Amino acid sequence: MTDLASRTIFITGSGGVLGSTYVRQMLSAGARVIASDLPGARAEALQDAHAGNDRFRFYELDVSDEAQVSEIFGHILADGWQPNVVVNNAAITGELLMGAGKPFPDFADISVTDWERTMRTNLTAPFMIARQMDRDIVGRWPCTLINVASMYALNGAHHRIYDGMPFKNFAAYGVSKAGIHGLTVWLAGYWAHRGATVNTIAPGAVFNNHSEEFQRRVGELIMLNRMASPDEIAGVMLFLCSPQAGYMTGQMVNVDGGFSAW
Repeated sequence: MTDLASRTIFITGSGGVLGSTYVRQMLSAGARVIASDLPGARAEALQDAHAGNDRFRFYELDVSDEAQVSEIFGHILADGWQPNVVVNNAAITGELLMGAGKPFPDFADISVTDWERTMRTNLTAPFMIARQMDRDIVGRWPCTLINVASMYALNGAHHRIYDGMPFKNFAAYGVSKAGIHGLTVWLAGYWAHRGATVNTIAPGAVFNNHSEEFQRRVGELIMLNRMASPDEIAGVMLFLCSPQAGYMTGQMVNVDGGFSAW
């Protein structure tokens, strides 16, 4: 198991399938974990799961709110925690944006409002988190930023696998995830002389109660012929958070079962 005893990790969007798995595995590896998410059922479940763990801390945070982002590290530092790893994990997917039971639009019907809301959360928010790191953390002690992209960041979506499904691949999601790696490589050079590294993790298709038919269609595009479990993605995330990844910066690590290697 990766040893994260020397790490204090701040992670946005901690209440989702991957986020909650990251938190659980980070705590198991010995890290101090500062979790954040929007208020609601996911945040409450996360806090309940780790109640009483003195290496766990939770803050409500809307990453799309500039005022909240500008204050978050001040709150964390005032409480005596010094994050040396930050994970930009919060994101809006197409399914989340449209909401349960709401019809998923064709590309021609996507509103500018929905496009801009996705970009605000998936790309502008990571920029704001990184900018606040620059103001409050970078240069004060060695630190690491990990941006979370997607298998669709630098690869085109296979639109046919969504035929007849209740959801489709959302253009703004893939575009925003491509942009986040641009942020990674820019920051990697900008922060290199200040003791900070920046990398991107690009998870593949993660199983989250998908239908057997959708699993079959996706599996045909993947060398390993199946979707990933959240724990398989989290294992690589833990390595990127660890001191063992100290000589890596400006890199994208694909954890996609071979999807991007075809």
